Amino acid sequence: MTARTGSPGKAAMPTADFTQPAGEPALASPDSISWRVFKNPVALYIGGTAAVLLELAEPRVRSGVWDHTTFRTDPLARMQRTGLAAMVTVYGARSVAEKMIAGVTRMHGKVKGVTPDGRKYTALEPELMDWVQVTASFGFVQAYHHFVAPLSAEERDRFYAEAQVSAQLYGAPGAPANESQQQSLFEAMLPQLEASDIVFEFLDIMRRTGGLPLLIRPLQPLFLRAAVSILPAPVRKRLQLDRNYQLANWQRALVCKGGALSDRIVLRSAPPAQACRRLGLPADYLYKK
Repeated sequence: MTARTGSPGKAAMPTADFTQPAGEPALASPDSISWRVFKNPVALYIGGTAAVLLELAEPRVRSGVWDHTTFRTDPLARMQRTGLAAMVTVYGARSVAEKMIAGVTRMHGKVKGVTPDGRKYTALEPELMDWVQVTASFGFVQAYHHFVAPLSAEERDRFYAEAQVSAQLYGAPGAPANESQQQSLFEAMLPQLEASDIVFEFLDIMRRTGGLPLLIRPLQPLFLRAAVSILPAPVRKRLQLDRNYQLANWQRALVCKGGALSDRIVLRSAPPAQACRRLGLPADYLYKK
């Protein structure tokens, strides 16, 4: 990964060349479910939003995110950095991904504090890392499954299994390897989840922040509702995300149309196409399936 110069007074935004080193495999293979899911910007936006909602529901993770990141002051840059990290994890050459993950882990090692109710936390606690890992996997696979193209139970299990390598690198030893384990972990964590004004502040920030391609940006408010809709019902209840966040049938149809459309547009400069070229595959390889 490299850094490009940003505006004066702002941190440089990191970038990555997914075409190099030529021929080097990624942590997941091109025929993986992960490569199929992560190529879709609608699934990433909806799934990423759902993942953050689940993270903010856990008090220690919430304090770590809200007190130690720039999300409140520079949300777009924070989203771009997080998005790039996800792209490198899935599509980057293995050596590049391992180096990037090691850097992220070092930064996480410095994050520690105390929640408003007095609970001490450190970002690298295995329980918290497992939660961050499972919320991300859940969000992305469910967003793709519901709003882009249905995935079979076997395919959803494969998605979780494919994330095991990166989960270990990130320090999440208990990350689920299949959907059944994901559901069990959610049930175990449910008593710890709680409503917070920060959840609603996050949703308000997302309403005011761009981050989507211009073609589908008008659908952003519906994508936020879609993100809430894929949360398990008990979690929505605990977070007090009521009917105001539900999708009407016509709204769900619009989101699905946006997801299907974005799954057919080949962006040759985007990480998925670059990664395919690195491995000697056509840029549209993932779009022929």
